Amino acid sequence: MSRLSIISVLFFIATCTTFAQKQAAEIRKEFLNTASKNILVASHRAVHHELPENSIPAIKEGIRLGIDLIETDVKVSKDGIPMLMHDGKVDRTTNGKGNLEDQTYEELRKLRLVVKGKITDEKIPTLEEALTVAKGKILVDLDLKTSNIQPVIEVIKKTGTKDMVFFFDSDYEILAKVDAADKQYMLMPRAYSYAMADSALKLFQPEVVHIDSKFYTSEVTSLIKNKHARVWINALGEPDEEIRKGNAKNAISELIKNGADVIQTDEPEKMIMVLKEMGRHK
Repeated sequence: MSRLSIISVLFFIATCTTFAQKQAAEIRKEFLNTASKNILVASHRAVHHELPENSIPAIKEGIRLGIDLIETDVKVSKDGIPMLMHDGKVDRTTNGKGNLEDQTYEELRKLRLVVKGKITDEKIPTLEEALTVAKGKILVDLDLKTSNIQPVIEVIKKTGTKDMVFFFDSDYEILAKVDAADKQYMLMPRAYSYAMADSALKLFQPEVVHIDSKFYTSEVTSLIKNKHARVWINALGEPDEEIRKGNAKNAISELIKNGADVIQTDEPEKMIMVLKEMGRHK
């Protein structure tokens, strides 16, 4: 390779790295801008239509599609390694059996992820691997499926990803531990009522509050936004099914009618496309 070609390749790599870092910084800026009219899209368990949920390829696909946030689930192995897994047991998503937290890292790494009944070559990823891939490119919602948070925090410190992750839990004692570890960590408490949302806001001054459709009113969203937090709601289930049927605009309009401005979905690509058409996504 000529000297000029080498310089060109190095320039291209540097440009791509700078773009990725700018991309993540812009998403974070938008995430923290509660006055924005843009709706942010969160992909549930990364992008798992044809890929294993909570896998490295599913995270990379979310980045490729230009999704704002990925949601992923974190558990800790018997020997203290944070790994991505939603269920208590590994039975549904791997070719193994048993509780993840009763098995060691080495035991778990021998397993392979399954998608649509087919065994893949993919291993259960560690949180460190996932955050290394996502760093500088996308925000990450860490759905805490563990009370053992110290190893999780250590991985975030090691990977230098404090500015791009936020912690989700309905257990406020766990979130309080995260908050006590570092006040700069971004938090998303789950609320099941107006009163619970009010309590969460007072306790944590969170960046975002997860609400449910059963108490989704303009009063709730006003309460949250007046405290400079975003409002997260799920499209999982019926709204996503309507999107699949081709009724995306109606489904999304219903989801945002009272002011929710972060939507978690299993159909991120379709949702982003329609939100752009509606002028509600950059």
